[in-house]
Amino acid sequence: MRKTWNIHGGIHPAENKQQSTQQPITSAGIPELLVFPLSQHIGTPATPVVTVGQRVLKGETIASGKGFVSVPVHASTSGEVIAIESRPVPHPSGMSARCIVIRPDGRDEWIKHRGIADFRSSDKAELLSLIRESGIAGMGGAGFPTAVKLSVRDDQNIETLIINGTECEPYITADDMLMRERADEIIAGTAILQHLINPSVQTLIGVEDNKPEAIAALQRAAQGSNIEIVSFPTKYPSGGEKQLIQILTGKEVPSGGLPASIGIVCQNVGTTVAVYRAVTLGEPLITRITTITGSACQQQRNFEVLLGTPVKYLLDQCGYNAQQCSRLIMGGPMMGFTLGCEDIPVVKTTNCILAPTATEISPPSPAQACIRCGLCAEACPVSLLPQQMYWFARAKEYDQLEEHKLMDCIECGACSYVCPSNIPLVQYYRASKAEIRELKQDAIKAEHSKARFEARQERIERQEAEKEAKRIARKAAAEARAAGGASGDKTDAIQAAIERAKAKKAGNAVASTSTNNMATKTSVEPLNSGSDKPLDAAQAAIEKAKNKRAGGGAEAPTRESLEQALASIEKRLNGAKEKLQQAEQQGSDKLDAFRIGVEKTEAKYQQAKTALDEFIQANPAQQSAAPAAEKVKLTGDAAQDAIARALAKREAASTMTDEERLKNAISSIGKRLDKAREKLALAENEGSDTATILAESISKLEGKLIDAQQAFDEYQQQN
Repeated sequence: MRKTWNIHGGIHPAENKQQSTQQPITSAGIPELLVFPLSQHIGTPATPVVTVGQRVLKGETIASGKGFVSVPVHASTSGEVIAIESRPVPHPSGMSARCIVIRPDGRDEWIKHRGIADFRSSDKAELLSLIRESGIAGMGGAGFPTAVKLSVRDDQNIETLIINGTECEPYITADDMLMRERADEIIAGTAILQHLINPSVQTLIGVEDNKPEAIAALQRAAQGSNIEIVSFPTKYPSGGEKQLIQILTGKEVPSGGLPASIGIVCQNVGTTVAVYRAVTLGEPLITRITTITGSACQQQRNFEVLLGTPVKYLLDQCGYNAQQCSRLIMGGPMMGFTLGCEDIPVVKTTNCILAPTATEISPPSPAQACIRCGLCAEACPVSLLPQQMYWFARAKEYDQLEEHKLMDCIECGACSYVCPSNIPLVQYYRASKAEIRELKQDAIKAEHSKARFEARQERIERQEAEKEAKRIARKAAAEARAAGGASGDKTDAIQAAIERAKAKKAGNAVASTSTNNMATKTSVEPLNSGSDKPLDAAQAAIEKAKNKRAGGGAEAPTRESLEQALASIEKRLNGAKEKLQQAEQQGSDKLDAFRIGVEKTEAKYQQAKTALDEFIQANPAQQSAAPAAEKVKLTGDAAQDAIARALAKREAASTMTDEERLKNAISSIGKRLDKAREKLALAENEGSDTATILAESISKLEGKLIDAQQAFDEYQQQN
């Protein structure tokens, strides 16, 4: 007989397993509604890939795994998606979460599926991908994604593969019945796991000695294989992963470590069967064996249940009497949790629904003061100090709890079971774990926020320093230009801008020389042919600017400029009247200010209109540059007025001669250039950051002015 080891602590509660093993596993059938929580596993919840109203088939993916530690969810029968909404889910807190709700159509129609005939011919990556896409997570209670657990590095030596058939908690017999009736599938699934992780020493299936029928069935199925069935004495909680490893191998998993770090991989028998069905038959995880037990049920048995089946549907098939039930528990009496309602769905980790009477499991007695008996420390299978952790948990001393290895607690409930003061120790530990995780997440978020804030501050300071340096440099340059202009040693600013434009054009022509000789000939020749047209245009622009300065900066008004001024004032007048009307309706205390504004604008409008009329009388031969624009009537709506003006300009342009269009282009560019120069002078005096952008704009406008003047000169020569 193979040697086994003992674990520290442990207890021997009443087993109460024989009640639910008297009948074989039975199909639970199809309920009226199926509810699929998106989080049925440890890790990131799945993401819906179906929509309300969509018909799905049995085995079809309805939610995809999001991230590495995540698995998809599949429809357990065919039907229609009727909702994607928040519903109560299996959780100790009674919380709600997003679920996909399906109304079965009764056809139970499968998607097309088939397995791999010879899994040994498939590589590891293909099999792991199939297991992941089949939605398999640990079915022993933890719900860790199986594909992640089996993703062992190639350079990592796994000596032992352990299949957990212990099922040590009272009342639960789902794994026991699975081993009795489907031992062949367990052995076939174990062979697939062997192929995936390639254990170098041994493969063991551990079963407690209180399951003789299961042990015998496994031994028959394993004949001729290298899989060993190991029986060991019954003790709770020998089914814990780390405890089972110690029992079968004598090795202890280090605190905070994983079994793979000591060369061991462990899987539950239910998970092993799910792997077999996924690989060999191509079936995703859509059913599981669940025990329905407790004296509040007339019939206690094991069902093969479609995932998503409401608990009430199963209880009704077992003659459930809600009046006799002291509390409804999902899981066993040691590690299970109370359900808030009967509509909670069965999920991948639901191994038992327990409906005990008050005689079986009485309501918890009031907690009393700790008498420091030390029984909790003797019962702890992880060799922790439950009493000290209890005090630290009550005082919220989380640093001390971490030093006392709170995170190694498997929440088996052995300490609470033996406590004579009825202190709910596990609840204290569970709440403290959640608090510590939340504090760590907050600390990580705070650190990230701090790093982002510091980086932002550094960036702002750097940008401010750069702006200040540029401002000082621009101010110094402006002062130097002013001083140079006063002494007559500096070139006129307009001449310098035109020289920059000429240099830029010459640079573009030289750049084109290196890429295409033919293009160079056509683009450079005009500049080297002795033509002085660009220079003449530049000189004309200089003379125009000098004349403008000599005349006090004002040019003789034209009919076009007077018309534009009148249209602008009319637009402002309409806006002022509209604001006055709104103020009168609202009873504003600023009515006098609005009236004064309207009066002043009306006066300006009359002045502009008089100036235009006088100009027309004095210059009857001069026509408006845009006669169609005179027909524009402003409505006060900015968008409509802009459209009207654009149409008027288009109509006016269509009636212009070529000479008028060229003159109009020169005039328009000249006005834009004058405004840009005024803005540049103001920006340089203020040391504004926009000076550089304005200088570049002026350079471009000067180039456009030279081009427009050259086009006009060429037109005059040709005509």
